[in-house]
Amino acid sequence: MPEMTTYDHGVPSWVDIGAPDREAAVRFYSELFGWDAQDLGEESGHYTMVSKGGKLIAGISGATDPGPPRWTTYVNVDDVDDVAKRAESSGGTVVVAPMDVMSEGRMAIFADTTGAVIAAWQPAHHTGAQLVNEPGALIWNELNTSDMAKSKAFYSAVFGWGWGGAEAYAEAQVNGRTVLGVMPRPDTIPAEVPDHWLVYFGSADVDADTERAKALGATPVAGPMDVAGSGRFSVLVDPQGAAFALYQPAQG
Repeated sequence: MPEMTTYDHGVPSWVDIGAPDREAAVRFYSELFGWDAQDLGEESGHYTMVSKGGKLIAGISGATDPGPPRWTTYVNVDDVDDVAKRAESSGGTVVVAPMDVMSEGRMAIFADTTGAVIAAWQPAHHTGAQLVNEPGALIWNELNTSDMAKSKAFYSAVFGWGWGGAEAYAEAQVNGRTVLGVMPRPDTIPAEVPDHWLVYFGSADVDADTERAKALGATPVAGPMDVAGSGRFSVLVDPQGAAFALYQPAQG
């Protein structure tokens, strides 16, 4: 079981979603993934931690900005103030300036040079997801961008990412290890949808989980389909309009 207690600088460590109806989002994802939920109370704005087998997976909160809800990827960093300055000096826009989150850590949110929103997390008590790469847990993060070269340059400057993969699918690397993917946005994405980060959750059976998500009110927008030599995935939109993906790694 891939349990995590620390993350290197530049590695995605947490995801959360702000939904117009927080309680409905908790019900949907808990039924889909078998999550247990803990409302942290009024002091936190009823931020809800979800877990599986007692290990933290992700967060669910009420919506804090207008527009459709979205899953936000948080990248672990050593110094969130420095990262925010790098984001701004590299052409990004700081959406939420560096701020303390009670005693849990320090965060910032910014939009990159093509408009995709991402967050940085400097941990204190909260180090991030305690379980990854399992069914019902975070397994992958992927940027859909309208300008691959611009995005790669931005994130190299901000997080220090190296690059592998291919021209059609770049792989960000930290200390020589692939940590996430970047791809040109598909033509099937409507023009009004901005560039964005997509969060993938692990699945033991993508086809069955896709059908379960549909029965709970989600809308499939891609797949299920195979990725040669890698696995099988699907992309869905939850009942409140947030996109997410399921991924089943190939055996072996």
